Amino acid sequence: MEDFLLALVEGVEGAAAYGLIFGILIMCGLGVPLPEDISLILGGYLAYEEKATLWGMMLTGYLGIIIGDSIIYFMGRKLGANVGTKQKKGFWGRLITPEKRAKVERIFEKYGDKVVMVARFMPGLRAITYFIAGSVRLKYGRFLLYDSIAALASAPIFVFLGRAFGDELRTLFNAIKGGKTWAVAILAAAVVLWIGMWFWKKQRSAKKQ
Repeated sequence: MEDFLLALVEGVEGAAAYGLIFGILIMCGLGVPLPEDISLILGGYLAYEEKATLWGMMLTGYLGIIIGDSIIYFMGRKLGANVGTKQKKGFWGRLITPEKRAKVERIFEKYGDKVVMVARFMPGLRAITYFIAGSVRLKYGRFLLYDSIAALASAPIFVFLGRAFGDELRTLFNAIKGGKTWAVAILAAAVVLWIGMWFWKKQRSAKKQ
């Protein structure tokens, strides 16, 4: 899958680069089995290749996540009353089985609305959680708030990792694919530290002027 996505982004730049990453993230949000974190890293890789800007790709990543999640939320509001209550055929019936729906509803009962924020980091249950959030008529404002917090905690970091480690992309992919979350966490912490230092230096420079 990584090779397929990498081949997909080769040769694109500018508006096409942003559009491609945005489209992939929309598909991720709709439950298509594409790795969201890898897609965001590839957005950063395009910035590394100077085919897009870092901040533009961070914004693209954030918007792609939010819009994709919102689409599935509103699909839940429209169709969700019966989907997953009994075994059905079709796309939504295969995605949201009675067992998965019952599991997510139990999580909602235990943790409340904030499960929307946590679901960003649960790939197997992410789309189902957003669908059910719409199904149970969670207010869209609250859904958007929690989803935005989670998206802001993931999209910029993964895009920056792709930009910072563009020359070691395979190593980064293997760390994520191999489940080495500790390695990704260390890299993410390094990114946060780097950004903090960058802002601190900018403030010092501004005070000296």
